[in-house]
Amino acid sequence: MRIEQLRYVAAVTQYGSLRRASEHLHVSQPALSEAISKLERELGVTLLERRREGARMTLRGKELLEHMMGVLEAVDRLQSAAGGPGAGVGAIRVGTVNAGTASLLLPAIRDFRRERPSARVEVRALQQDEIETGLADGSLDLGLVNVLDEFAMPQRLDGAPLLRGRPVAVVPGAHRLATQSEVDAEDLRTEAFIGMRSGYVMHRFAMRLFQGRPPAAWHSVDGAEMGKMLVAEGLGATVLPDYSVRGDPLERGGLITARPITGDGTRVTMWLLRRRSARPPAAVAALATSLRARASH
Repeated sequence: MRIEQLRYVAAVTQYGSLRRASEHLHVSQPALSEAISKLERELGVTLLERRREGARMTLRGKELLEHMMGVLEAVDRLQSAAGGPGAGVGAIRVGTVNAGTASLLLPAIRDFRRERPSARVEVRALQQDEIETGLADGSLDLGLVNVLDEFAMPQRLDGAPLLRGRPVAVVPGAHRLATQSEVDAEDLRTEAFIGMRSGYVMHRFAMRLFQGRPPAAWHSVDGAEMGKMLVAEGLGATVLPDYSVRGDPLERGGLITARPITGDGTRVTMWLLRRRSARPPAAVAALATSLRARASH
């Protein structure tokens, strides 16, 4: 058994196919497939289901993946502590729901790279359930999710709240609603609405806000960043956590603005999640520290 074989399995799990994993790892697909097949023969189990549309872990493979990721994390910690040639080579994989990208994640990455200029960070925009799954199976190192009300921490994950706020109405800077001190659900019903796609926490909030009577014109988008861009282009209004808008370049430039929602007491929290382990790799811990420091500003 070789460490590279474990990294190959983890990459296929992350990227969803042998082809994409081989491209990322700069290894030929036949060589990657043969290395994993040798590992399967050595372990006496089938790890991957190989299909035309991609590859995915078998049930037994998922059970063993946690142990493989534990070995890889231990190797990363050893390399980091020794300062060897492999230290810090792998990218830190961050899954985010997007709401904190401009105001939190990007500044934190900038701070982190001042201390670790050779470090690589891979950011993936995902929904909350995808982030939780990626953290549990080891294809992600850190996750940022938005939560309404109370949050039940999934098994095998650790986490801490980073940002606390409230949902706000987001409208173009020159819009008539921008002249109001507050915006209510009826105001938003008269506008074209830019809603998060089902599966995002702000989609659930919008359904609650409109109480079964949504705006007639409704555009669906994936993530807060796309929603803010559509608002900036004058294509409608949306609802987002206030910390997603505050400090955003579009807000600083006057292209979008946020207003409280009349009578709404909902609280929304951004959580930092990671897979539960004895000790994360040094680079992952350092980026988590940067995120917490930025959130406390």
